Amino acid sequence: MLDIQTVRKDFPILTHTVYGKPLVYFDNAATTQKPRSVVEKISEGYYNVNANIHRGVHFLSQAATEAHEDARRTVQHFLHARSSHEIIFTRGTTEAINLVASCFSDEFLSAGDEIIISEMEHHSNIVPWQIQAAKKDIALRVIPIDEKGELCMESYRKLFSERTRLVSLTHVSNVLGTINPVEEIIRIAHSHNVPVMLDGAQAVPHTQVDVQALDVDFYVFSAHKVYGPTGIGVLYGKENRLDKLPPYQGGGEMIASVTFEKTVFNELPFKFEAGTPDYIGSTALAEALRYVKQLGLTAIAAHEQELLRYATERIQAAGQVHIFGRAAHKSSVLSFLLADIHPYDTGMLLDRLGIAVRTGHHCAQPLMKALGIEGTVRASFALYNTKEEIDIFIAGIEQVQTMFGKK
Repeated sequence: MLDIQTVRKDFPILTHTVYGKPLVYFDNAATTQKPRSVVEKISEGYYNVNANIHRGVHFLSQAATEAHEDARRTVQHFLHARSSHEIIFTRGTTEAINLVASCFSDEFLSAGDEIIISEMEHHSNIVPWQIQAAKKDIALRVIPIDEKGELCMESYRKLFSERTRLVSLTHVSNVLGTINPVEEIIRIAHSHNVPVMLDGAQAVPHTQVDVQALDVDFYVFSAHKVYGPTGIGVLYGKENRLDKLPPYQGGGEMIASVTFEKTVFNELPFKFEAGTPDYIGSTALAEALRYVKQLGLTAIAAHEQELLRYATERIQAAGQVHIFGRAAHKSSVLSFLLADIHPYDTGMLLDRLGIAVRTGHHCAQPLMKALGIEGTVRASFALYNTKEEIDIFIAGIEQVQTMFGKK
């Protein structure tokens, strides 16, 4: 079990007040707050070992290089990847998906080929494929969801054809909280000799991910969702998959040799890391992963599931609340509408009470269209949240309902 009060001391921002009220931060699916150790790791890097990495013979460059590559090994172990050169540092989940979409399309896609995605995808797993569709005349095949917010697996099975080239799906929905049956999804795809990419942005902070056990071909996530810094993320790819992809960008670091006649590209992982990497961000990401691992993902998951259970019971008791996403297996996300109150109104009024929630379409407009709504209010919970904060949140909801005459 987590000692929540001790954990909260690691996050100074949680002691802040908003409009004279104690901050209740329930916008963790958008970005998590950072523990003191992560912020200190950033300062330590800039103050003590700041130098451009690789190729430098001086002390600072070698120290920074070792810290960056040690961070890569930390990510490798966190994901249980086979090798550290299967770990590519990117600017985040979005760039990682764009990298795969662009490179995979260049090498393997032609007119008439098909990519399978789902109705619950974030825009970052829709738009890159639409860009490739416009270039290559490929088609997107979409898995529908049912009334609980779960993927229709029978429909998924029927989407495969001889032109299916890749399945690209979210591991956990950022709107519904649905935890998709990724083991089965991968098994079915591989039975058709089709590789799979999973968007793990909403999964990595809440559950242990073992890419080898999953047998997933590509896996992506962002540091800032898992208590790390903004602007850095990870692409994991099986070595045999990454070897076959062309580089995403050209420049320094990603080359072995350059002449005016020919360029020979570098080996993995550097082939996909053009230019000076965020070597400060990588060490801060590694620190965040160590922090999470020290607390224990099993304990974190148990705590967050109890928060979700408690919040769901309390909000249902408030009455005139419609919850979106009732999957049997669900992460710590609660999306809802209060009667016919616009989600922006709900969010703005909760903000005046010190309660931070997210409102709108959550970068998932096709999902909103499928649900027949414009947007929701989303409360998302993290390892430092408490039941006492949920009580404040429910009291705020009841106050909003009273103001609009819905109580």
